[in-house]
Amino acid sequence: MNTRLSAFFLKYNRKTIEWRLLFFLLLFMDVKLVVKIGALVIIYILNPDFRFGFKIKNTRLPLFYLIVIGIAIINWLLYRYFTLNYSLSLLTGIFFWTLCILAIHQVKTFVDKKEINILHNTLLLFFIINIVCSLLNVTMILFEIGIQNPFLYQGNYQKYFINTGDYIKGISFDTSTANALINAFGVIYFLSQRKYLMVIACMCILLLTASNFTNIILVGTFCYLFIFRSNKEQKSVMIICLIFLITFLAKFSPQNDKYIVEKFNDYFPSNNPHVKKDSKVVRITDKPDSILSPDEKNEKIAQLYMDSLDRERLAKEQLLKQEGIKDLPDAFVERPEIEMPSIHSAPFQSKKDKTAFQQQLLTFMYSRSKDPFMLVKKYPERAPGKLVAFYQLAAFLEDHPNKIITGDGTGNFSSKLAFKTTGLNIVGSYPAKYMYVGNDFFANHFAVYASFFTKSADAHSIVNNPASVYGQLLSEYGLVGLAAFLFFYIGYFYRHRKKLSYGLPLFFILLSAFFVEYWFEQLSIVVLFELMIFIDIKQHAKTEERE
Repeated sequence: MNTRLSAFFLKYNRKTIEWRLLFFLLLFMDVKLVVKIGALVIIYILNPDFRFGFKIKNTRLPLFYLIVIGIAIINWLLYRYFTLNYSLSLLTGIFFWTLCILAIHQVKTFVDKKEINILHNTLLLFFIINIVCSLLNVTMILFEIGIQNPFLYQGNYQKYFINTGDYIKGISFDTSTANALINAFGVIYFLSQRKYLMVIACMCILLLTASNFTNIILVGTFCYLFIFRSNKEQKSVMIICLIFLITFLAKFSPQNDKYIVEKFNDYFPSNNPHVKKDSKVVRITDKPDSILSPDEKNEKIAQLYMDSLDRERLAKEQLLKQEGIKDLPDAFVERPEIEMPSIHSAPFQSKKDKTAFQQQLLTFMYSRSKDPFMLVKKYPERAPGKLVAFYQLAAFLEDHPNKIITGDGTGNFSSKLAFKTTGLNIVGSYPAKYMYVGNDFFANHFAVYASFFTKSADAHSIVNNPASVYGQLLSEYGLVGLAAFLFFYIGYFYRHRKKLSYGLPLFFILLSAFFVEYWFEQLSIVVLFELMIFIDIKQHAKTEERE
């Protein structure tokens, strides 16, 4: 045993792992901006290289990053946004894009200089550390609630239950969606590398995050790989992963499965005219609790109570007739039993009061407008927030055709920057003295966010969050920014498509993820994607040289 352990640690010594790159990844993936900045400062001290290599033709790094910075400055001059607070907001936005450039330059430098096996070993260790950190998250939950399934635990005001996945954050301490996408990358990467134990490990952590969005993307990616790019072994492993997914939804987190069905029915109600509706009226006491709203459940409890009193009264009258007596002693009449929900169910365990943050949001909204949710009310009540956000963007561009080309300006409509500069600590702190809230942002995407995130916890979903890279680019950088992304970011990597193996499915996952968050400004999964795809390009370029 000792010999095996010694061999393992000997294998992963300083010569087979790029420790500087690993150290940079672990720090840069952290959710806190100050840690990310520290990671960049340290890595540039350890690896001082500022030869970025931007060129019009055969550029070393994507020109997209420089173009969006240029558009931001052009909008500042074009629309004369010269106030101090907006100018500081603009500089903050440019700073975010500069961090993206500094990060991709370092990962590209390491890939250019290091051997493929060293890069693969570094990635392997990174994913192992993330898995261990995720398991520590699970351990802390079990330590708090005891050894039981947290996805079924409804105590402590349903702190965990269907929200358990939100606490599985991994190495980044970011949202569980970020951890889910990291592990989705890992599943595809290790499947390509034929490290099937790591595939299963990443899949298990992905399931624990309970990210329905990522699960759907991964299933779609599996379908593509299963049909076009996999051997028998890989197909078998993908089938095992799908069995794990089905088992998890059916046995470990049935509430999550129910949540998916409910949301689907909310957003896509059945309007088939050929389906005959049952005209028979069903009493509320005969309906299962699973289809009732909280108010309907209370109505059912009240009705059951009234029915129990009626039954008791009728039984008493019948007994009086049989015995020929006028009355019965009170002690003889048993107290009727009333059907009540479990003490661990939502009526007892869910909190109805607004949190301090929700109160702060509402106060902020009404301090700036008498009817701050006016634009949200224009759309169907059950429409998801993300769909409402795209409707708002389309309406805004229709009303402001002059902003279709270069957008509304950085931080003025939809971005992490726009949320950050409100000073509400939604996505990190910002000096209240220099807070900036664009009117278009406040009336549109901020109103959507506040509308849903001041409701109960079941509305706090990515489908109700207006965040989207595509929405950000089109609204704040216009068609020019969207075209720059298409030709100078996607195009930059796509020109190497013949040299990609796992890189293409990773691209599909990333482009899908861009619908649900401002991932460039998040400074996390995009950097990991760029590192992994650079490695894929290098590996297959070497293979072509040998052939």
